[in-house]
Amino acid sequence: MTDVARSPKAPTERLSPAGIPVAPVYRPADVHADYARDIGDPGQFPFTRGVQPTMYTGRLWTMRQYAGFGTAAETNTRFRMLLGAGQTGLSVAFDLPTQMGLDSDAPLAAGEVGRVGVAIDSVEDMHTLMDGIPLDQVSTSMTINATGAVLLAMYVVCAEERGIPRAKISGTIQNDILKEYVARGTYVFPPEPSLALIAETFRFCAEECPSWNPISISGYHIREAGATAVQEVAFTMANTLEYVRRAIASGLDLETFAPRLSFFFACHNDLFEEVAKFRAARRLYARLMREKFGASDACAKLRFHTQTGGVTLTAQQPLNNVVRVAVQALAATLGGTQSLHTNGYDEALALPTAEAATLALRTQQVVAYESGVAQTVDPLAGSYYVEHLTDELERQARDLVDKVEAMGGSAKAIATGFLEEEIARSAYEFQLKVENGATTIIGINKFADGQDAPVVPVPDYSALEKEQVARLQATRATRDAPAVERALAALGAAAQLVIAPTAGSATPQLMPLIIDAVKARATVGEVSAALAAKWGKYRPRV
Repeated sequence: MTDVARSPKAPTERLSPAGIPVAPVYRPADVHADYARDIGDPGQFPFTRGVQPTMYTGRLWTMRQYAGFGTAAETNTRFRMLLGAGQTGLSVAFDLPTQMGLDSDAPLAAGEVGRVGVAIDSVEDMHTLMDGIPLDQVSTSMTINATGAVLLAMYVVCAEERGIPRAKISGTIQNDILKEYVARGTYVFPPEPSLALIAETFRFCAEECPSWNPISISGYHIREAGATAVQEVAFTMANTLEYVRRAIASGLDLETFAPRLSFFFACHNDLFEEVAKFRAARRLYARLMREKFGASDACAKLRFHTQTGGVTLTAQQPLNNVVRVAVQALAATLGGTQSLHTNGYDEALALPTAEAATLALRTQQVVAYESGVAQTVDPLAGSYYVEHLTDELERQARDLVDKVEAMGGSAKAIATGFLEEEIARSAYEFQLKVENGATTIIGINKFADGQDAPVVPVPDYSALEKEQVARLQATRATRDAPAVERALAALGAAAQLVIAPTAGSATPQLMPLIIDAVKARATVGEVSAALAAKWGKYRPRV
């Protein structure tokens, strides 16, 4: 038989995870960015290549492993282990009761104490959590939102009771309530007083804790809920505009708080899209801040922490997660993150073991010291593909920000359900692609071995809960109860003025009153209850 020449088939259209068409090859004509206007040098507007001129050639990113489980004493042991292994910053996970403004002995807290993070009820727990850790030398990030102001107050009191002035502490509270309403659900109070409390933390940190970031505006949890990379950037930017406007409306000057705004993004598996996402986010933020608020360069630098993607981890073949996390860590650092958490390979099964947490840290260290990523700034700049992706991610994210702005801003768009519905649609479409094989997940829909996920031993949480409740009750029994009552009454009176100001009254400063309350050993639950008594509790729309 004679061979018949066959014409090649047209290649199937490739799409990035965000749905951006990907060509088989990229050439100079595919890049439309002007170097001076759109890319520039690192440390210069629009900061596409990084917020510092030298980036990692001058100083590596902060290796900030996220940890927290059980009691404060057990988490302190993990912190010390990680610091001893070379970690350079702390990151605290709190349990659900703490996040929701409940004490460990509250009926609704039963069965949840210490499970997904550390239980913190009072300043006594904060002292235990930070035992032996120099708070004026180590920065601490706290993933806490609705009760962020309370945990910041406890950290301040803990430092001052050790003789460390509040001006010397450094760190971050997440304090991002808007994303809680659409993507995560650990809210307590309604939006308006919550936003007022966030503006108050901006004021307090600017005046009292100049090295503390009063917010970490989070795209991470938006991405974990199912958003695409475009939606992650867009909704984070839309929320940012809302926070900035609220702070300015409260009387704050942009230059006093904007340089301390910080951000938190996820990093998933598509290395090039993730690198481009970080570059696009920096550029979009810089342009939005300048266009909408006339911000100086100091107020237009997107400083962000990155965590590798929790939802990308699989319980099946969990050792594959080691490779996923390494790819994601490389993408985050090629994209110019300021700090990084790498997930443990067993996190899809349980809280990470000490072995997995150490290996996750070692992954960062290998990337930092062996991969060459820190040898030069923004090493993928000029790649036709990466620059094209950067342009396209910025364009699509900007279009989505404009859509939210046309609705009256993020708070109003959230009230209509727009953000939540957009994220849910993307999550559904992703799941369909996994089920029909269009998106490959090794060990799930390709190269699966049919074996069950391994079982990881878990702590005896019921015993931990009993221990924590006993400590809480001992604190209540030994404190000055009348002093606590007076402090909570003063806080409640000020909280009332937030929602119903009297004629000629100044905006109340809540942070000093929260500090007074926790210093008297008022608990997270008691402070939250004092505020909720005036503000009510948020109930989502049905």
